[in-house]
Amino acid sequence: MPASVPEKPGCEPRATKVLFGRYELGRLLGCGAFAKVYHARNLSTGQSVAIKVISKPRVMRSGLASNLRREILALRRLRHPHVVRLHEVLASRTRIFFVMDLARGGELFSLVSRCHRLPEPVARLLFHQLISALSFCHSRGVFHRDLKPENLLLADDSTTQPFLKISDFGLSACLAPSTPNPLLSTICGTPAYVAPEVLSRNPYSGAAVDLWSCGVILFVLTAGFLPFNDPNLMNLYRKIRRGEVRFPRWASPDLRRLISRLLDTNPQTRITLDGVLTDPWFRIDLDEQKLTAMTRFRQEVEDRIVKIERDDHRDLNAFDLVALSPGLDLSGLFAGCIVERERFVLKEEAPAVLDRVEEVGRGEGLVVRRRARGSAGRAGAAVEGQDGNLVAWIEAHRLMPGLVVVEVEVTSGDEWDQPVGRWTCRFWRKRLTGSATEPGRSDPD
Repeated sequence: MPASVPEKPGCEPRATKVLFGRYELGRLLGCGAFAKVYHARNLSTGQSVAIKVISKPRVMRSGLASNLRREILALRRLRHPHVVRLHEVLASRTRIFFVMDLARGGELFSLVSRCHRLPEPVARLLFHQLISALSFCHSRGVFHRDLKPENLLLADDSTTQPFLKISDFGLSACLAPSTPNPLLSTICGTPAYVAPEVLSRNPYSGAAVDLWSCGVILFVLTAGFLPFNDPNLMNLYRKIRRGEVRFPRWASPDLRRLISRLLDTNPQTRITLDGVLTDPWFRIDLDEQKLTAMTRFRQEVEDRIVKIERDDHRDLNAFDLVALSPGLDLSGLFAGCIVERERFVLKEEAPAVLDRVEEVGRGEGLVVRRRARGSAGRAGAAVEGQDGNLVAWIEAHRLMPGLVVVEVEVTSGDEWDQPVGRWTCRFWRKRLTGSATEPGRSDPD
């Protein structure tokens, strides 16, 4: 389910509730088989966000847990104005929470439904944004595989200057960006938007498949109806394989030419992203400065990919410190609810810090299990109570010789904002640093 959808009948809003002590849940935006989406407010910043609340048991029973992992992995790689941002991932025993950008304009599908079809200049603006985002995704090894107007969100309600964001990466493929000409094999996507080579059950290019879907989307935006449509699924697939498109009379010649190249049934001759960027219809109202701004994200490296499994001997740099921001790890995804996080710096080596964690844990009657690098993609210590429940996860990330960043995550039970009890982040900071205060800050005992 996208991060923002119109409210549907039968989805009853819940009373206002504070989530993890950090987000105030507001009105219900929409609901589906496995998730509900709420408007929420960050209590620290006042920022409005969308929170997707996912039922973990339902997802596990349906075998869709891999979709969640794919979506998280994809969005961790992507920082682009036209891709929905995943701010945090939180979890309890029965729920998973995606904290995402709030798209106040809802789905692009709703805009097309209201307007029936869009003028070519507006459709071109949206298509510029879609291609800019898709170019960036592909450069990062992310192929969406389910592009459609329902998965394209709008930042606001503007009908003349809409701002698009790609969402719902649950069917995406995430590969190493350096992989040459990667081929995929999973059959997925929405029937009316799926490429013919996917239907053939042969290995296919994720980039070519996404471009086919872009062709269908562009046709829908400008025509107001699907290029291939039939209530009988087999008839629909036959139409897609033939690739015969009947354009409405109002479609301009350049637009018809671009859509025809996008809906080429032969993926080897189908237009590429670079070809789209030089297409005459696409380049209208797009000078070199705008084109450079549109494609610059492919060359930028400041938002580098954060690997789950890090090299054990590598020192952390500024990019890694950003990557350690709360919410983007899954250590608590299928355990207790993460209710506190804290980081602080110590002047010693990581093994010595973990030795002290074991010492403190034994003194508290807790069980400390050290995790070597590469085990579950994390390095540190899992602290468990005598009942076997996870109490805290503590890591020491090496900055440079003799200097580490210690990250503490404290968990609780299933309640969304249940107090953490005795073993708080403050407790661990005090025991590991020998002080309850941070530099420049005073905390009363």
